[in-house]
Amino acid sequence: MKENPTRRQFLKTSVAIPAAFAVGSTASLASAAPARPDTSKPLPKRKLGKNGPDVTILNIGGMMSAHSPQYLELAWQHGIRYFDTAKVYIKGKSEKNVAGWIQRYPERRKDLFLVSKEPANSGPEALLDSIDERLEACGTDYLDLLFLHGIGPRGHGQESFDWPKSSRFQKVIDKIKSDGKAKMVGFSCHDGQLVEYLNAAAEGGFVDAIMLKYNPFFTKGDAFDRALDACYDKGIGLISMKEMRPFAKAPKANPDMEALGLTTHQGILHAVWSDPRISSICSAMENIGQLKENSEAALKFEKAMEPSHLKALEKVAAITPAAMCPGCPACDAKAKETEVAFHDISRYLCYYEQEGSNEGRDLYRKLPSVAKDTRNLNLHALKEQCAFSVDYPQILERADRYFV
Repeated sequence: MKENPTRRQFLKTSVAIPAAFAVGSTASLASAAPARPDTSKPLPKRKLGKNGPDVTILNIGGMMSAHSPQYLELAWQHGIRYFDTAKVYIKGKSEKNVAGWIQRYPERRKDLFLVSKEPANSGPEALLDSIDERLEACGTDYLDLLFLHGIGPRGHGQESFDWPKSSRFQKVIDKIKSDGKAKMVGFSCHDGQLVEYLNAAAEGGFVDAIMLKYNPFFTKGDAFDRALDACYDKGIGLISMKEMRPFAKAPKANPDMEALGLTTHQGILHAVWSDPRISSICSAMENIGQLKENSEAALKFEKAMEPSHLKALEKVAAITPAAMCPGCPACDAKAKETEVAFHDISRYLCYYEQEGSNEGRDLYRKLPSVAKDTRNLNLHALKEQCAFSVDYPQILERADRYFV
């Protein structure tokens, strides 16, 4: 592939990166010139769950094309103290970038909240087998939070609906924490049956945190809202993800948001932070402009958004061509009725088109044939039913064109 636009923009605007990072390998970072004094201040923080620490309300994802030790340092200088990564991100390079940054700034490790993830497709016990690998890859002797990555029936089987309340998963969590290899353990989920996993976690009561696909425009009192309440009441920390992807094409300016001194995308972040149950937002900030814009949004957040402003923002979202559904009842209900992975395919296409990441292609190709067979699924009807009018016929056509 040709160099993608986000990468070019990053290279053009990265003049403030410390010179010590010009070297190419993490091993050479240790012998680089002494780091400059850190004069940055953390962004605002919230408590993560009942027993967790305070974490910055904005954290940086680990899949962007600009991701590197240099970019993580820019995130730190903008006040972010929470780095998110995973085994599969950038084919393992993401964790190595974190290791390079830690090697350069070991004194900051105590102030960093570091998260990594393991797919554990064979079951929760796989976390025990891989935790040392995650630690070595990240260049640390402990994680602040370890996630079972992307829990869902397609990758983990129907039995996974019971894992968040099973003694099987609880024993794994207790072992990892007692060994001091992770301070918190939970799972991430962007599956169409997210609500079922949330309710199972609330019933079990032992999961420390959940990273979830979040839609700030849910209906009060609906199944999603009640599931969030159940988890929050049990002291489970909640981290938002995928909140921005459906609105990537939203207009930057909007009169209602301008009145608040916000761009449209900053308004979406404020809409998420307006939910006190959400401790932090994981954002794939693809270039320095987005990094600055999101950090400024965090600094500007003082109180929950007024219902009138939230409604105005929802109207903008409703007329914006969405690349993926943030999780509406119609799409989630249809996901239970079919084996077609339309949620996942739209997400993979976002990775490919918005970030230039070939991981979207690789993930698509790993899907079983039945998950890509749309012959018995009326995609046009699905588009009409979706609250965000996601153009599933176009999305799956493009995925087939790019990835097959």
